[in-house]
Amino acid sequence: MENKHGHQQSQSSYINRDLSWIEFNTRVLEEAQDTETPLLERIKFLGIVSRNLDEFMSVRVAGIRNQIKAGYNKKDFTGYTPAGLYKRLTKKVEKMVSQQYRTYRELIRQMGKQGITVNRYTDLSASQQKAADTYYHDVIYPVLTPMAVDQSRPFPLVHGLNVYVSVVLERKGDKQEDNEDGDSYYFAIVQIPSNLPRMVALPHRQNSKKQQYVIIEDLICHHVHTLFGGYEPVAVNAFRLTRNADLDINEEEAEDLMEEIENQLRKRRRGAPVRLEIQKDIHPYAMQMLMEEFDISEAVFEIDGPLDLGFLLSFSDSIQGHDSLRYPPEIPRYSPEFPEGSETDYFSVLKERDVLLYHPYESFDAISDFIEQSAEDPDVMAIKMTLYRVSGKSSLIHSLAKAAESGKQVTVVVELKARFDEERNIVWARMLEKAGCHVVYGLVGLKTHAKVILVVRREGNMLRRYIHIGTGNYNASTAKSYTDVGLLTVNQQIGEDASEVFNHITGYTESHDWKAVAVAPDTMMNKFIELIQREADHARNGRKARIIAKMNSLSNQRMIDELYTASQAGVEIDLIIRGVCCLRPGIPGLSERIRVRSIVDRYLEHSRVYAFENGGQQEVWLSSADWMTRNLTRRVELMCPLFDKNTKAAMLNILNLILADNVKARILLPSGNYELFKNGKPPLRSQFVAWDVSSWKPYVPPTGPAHPTPSPNL
Repeated sequence: MENKHGHQQSQSSYINRDLSWIEFNTRVLEEAQDTETPLLERIKFLGIVSRNLDEFMSVRVAGIRNQIKAGYNKKDFTGYTPAGLYKRLTKKVEKMVSQQYRTYRELIRQMGKQGITVNRYTDLSASQQKAADTYYHDVIYPVLTPMAVDQSRPFPLVHGLNVYVSVVLERKGDKQEDNEDGDSYYFAIVQIPSNLPRMVALPHRQNSKKQQYVIIEDLICHHVHTLFGGYEPVAVNAFRLTRNADLDINEEEAEDLMEEIENQLRKRRRGAPVRLEIQKDIHPYAMQMLMEEFDISEAVFEIDGPLDLGFLLSFSDSIQGHDSLRYPPEIPRYSPEFPEGSETDYFSVLKERDVLLYHPYESFDAISDFIEQSAEDPDVMAIKMTLYRVSGKSSLIHSLAKAAESGKQVTVVVELKARFDEERNIVWARMLEKAGCHVVYGLVGLKTHAKVILVVRREGNMLRRYIHIGTGNYNASTAKSYTDVGLLTVNQQIGEDASEVFNHITGYTESHDWKAVAVAPDTMMNKFIELIQREADHARNGRKARIIAKMNSLSNQRMIDELYTASQAGVEIDLIIRGVCCLRPGIPGLSERIRVRSIVDRYLEHSRVYAFENGGQQEVWLSSADWMTRNLTRRVELMCPLFDKNTKAAMLNILNLILADNVKARILLPSGNYELFKNGKPPLRSQFVAWDVSSWKPYVPPTGPAHPTPSPNL
């Protein structure tokens, strides 16, 4: 197999993307299994494993099944045909699910030792059963809808990723032996209400510290006879269907993109079945009915435990007290660059120096307050912003609306195609339009994934641009649990480029000669390749050459091949990749100078940062893009250099801190497996050390304006 550079490489030079994802979710599962992790946090990690797997099955595996149905049998660059990959993935997912539920049972046992018990209805005391009965009749029963299946009532629509129970019935008075062939069985399904807690809290003795729960479907199963008068339940078993959730949007022919997406969201409810989860020992008649209805014989998973462990995330949060079973609370600090917090004059600070924000250790409030101040400042003329995923209650939205209502020019690029956030983004878009904002939905065929804010302010007879460029979404909620980096600056070159980014998205602008930034799909991939090849040239000529690249995923073959070439030229390469990595490190003659590590810990490592030694003249770039084909060729992405020496030093300190982690870092082996990184040094857990601002953020007192005179023109 010859790559694009003419190198002879075997297919084993690469790791398959989907198999690499399985390894990532296994690392998350290991956090749920780690006895050093607080118990209630282990419960959360197990919930994350389930949510991750749901998305993987409904998008990635669904896509592979579509390829198989279409008869596509070409191998990918890692050597797998869709059929071969699907077979291997199915085995690995089955193994993961088995480990997942083994871990669940162990965690439930451990919680019991702490006085937090999950009980079966039949094991409850008489008083608890009475309370459970009351809860069922008062709260659960009114929202249940039994849906019979017979000649006059076809099988109802089963929503993807919702838990249901199948009910096999016989008419009271019928003899059991008459039903051996199932001819006299009746069949119905009942949806478990998704708007009620899966774990129902039970009353306990006064002054008792015990907390006892029963799972809601156990209550429903015990009381299901109340839904079917005149019939006797023979078997009640839970099941759950996963459907293809990828949207097929024809943007070029859509007259109204928002309307087209709303239509596709309705179609998502009827997506092709991808996976069927059934309760262990399900009744054969129920099994037959489900498999016939969903026309699915593969990817049927028999589950020994509650279906959909994603509920463990909210369950863990709902448990009262037990602080010792959680991570110690940490409160994000307000950036010391803005010493008076929300009372700061952000414009004055940014005219003196650039500011680097590191979330969640530094509060997202600084960005929210900056936008709020911009909305209220009479000298601000325009605010432009991209929105990809926004939190449910976003102060940013209200600030933008306030700015528009006060007469400012407000332009918001809302990405309606952000997967699984489409409906929420449609709501925000309509709210912003109603307030008078100019709402743009991006470019046809491209998702707008760049994270950028541009504030234009009149200062005297000149205009100055204030810019924020980040690695993560403008989402105050995820900013508390994702690690991301953002730059606030008034650098003129970056500001001019930011203006052109918005002009490119909202108008008719041809390819631009970018002064500072690189933009996908226009110039970013070529820029990354140029920077990697420059390091290779430095190494060949005996100069300092090193690359540190931090991202979520690496799956683009061209980028991998460039890294292989740089390694062969003598460049030392450290990759910090949380999730998918298709590069195989440590292969003699190919990648022996490449080291890959993954950090899975309390916070989701989400930042994308790229550092190049450049012969001693170090360059550091922030970006919204991973090195995946979709980011580099099918999205509007942005990468921005750090020009200021203090922000650059801070970012390099952060990278070196992560590289020193020997507690939660796992090293990718040439085999494609991961092992914990141990270097014999005192334990260093980078996410815990990062709370100490002095460990990564050098501070130099301001010496006056650091930026040139603003441009009079936009």
